[in-house]
Amino acid sequence: MTTMMTMTIAMPLRERSAALARQVLQALLDEVTLTPKPGLVDLRSRGAHTDLNWALMCHSACALQPVFAAMAQAGWESNDDDDDDGLRQRIGAIGRDGEALMLAATDGVNTHRGAIWALGLLVTAAAQLSARGASLAPRAVAARAGALARLQDRSAPGETGNKGELACRQYQVGGARGQARAGFPLVTGVGLRQLRASRSRGDNETTARLNALLAIISQLDDTCVLSRGGETALLELQAGAAQVLAAGGAATAAGSQALLALEACALARGVSPGGAADLLAATLFLDRLTEGEAHGNA
Repeated sequence: MTTMMTMTIAMPLRERSAALARQVLQALLDEVTLTPKPGLVDLRSRGAHTDLNWALMCHSACALQPVFAAMAQAGWESNDDDDDDGLRQRIGAIGRDGEALMLAATDGVNTHRGAIWALGLLVTAAAQLSARGASLAPRAVAARAGALARLQDRSAPGETGNKGELACRQYQVGGARGQARAGFPLVTGVGLRQLRASRSRGDNETTARLNALLAIISQLDDTCVLSRGGETALLELQAGAAQVLAAGGAATAAGSQALLALEACALARGVSPGGAADLLAATLFLDRLTEGEAHGNA
């Protein structure tokens, strides 16, 4: 009887974890498919990359779906604040295994290292809150993810040598880790706000998502840009994104021209705002998680 009861309980957990992982996957696919994006892989081109393309990004995202399901299940099984440290160690290990899986699937190309970190924390937090019957409002999920991010991952290497880590040290910025520890303010306070404001004024979904990406680019100290082009490139991309929004967004004639200029700048500099792309995927995940097709307010 004990075995039967365990199976009865475990099956719904696996199903619910898989459902959350599918939402993460959809957010990643929506991000990479969004077109046109400045300097980023989309349906048209590789952007500023030589080792990435749309098909590889999609393949990587699909390969990572079980990783996000495992993180969600860890969240479901740990719904007590007193166990947060144990949960942090568990998802840290899952994340490292996920990075190895990603590199194996892509022949060594980094496609989603930042997404594993950001979306892994968010999907864990969403599952943990769901297990408690708590609110899945974006700020609640982001705050829970931030609390987990602030805990030390004791098995993580002191230094990885990753470009983002080196850029954080060189330019004294927080990077992806800083965003997570702060509770993803550029997701909940910038990306989601712009996404829903654009929808409210009648922009189509592609335009709303582009505007959300541009809002994030305009404010993020993106280590992907810093590592390739330094501070000058970062400031140019931030200013260019702000100009698109100031011109009325990607759907207006002036905004479209400003977006073309921003893309030309990114390609000329050889930079790609990959950190902003990860935060857009996080934005789309939280939006889908809480509102589905209703697109209500945060």
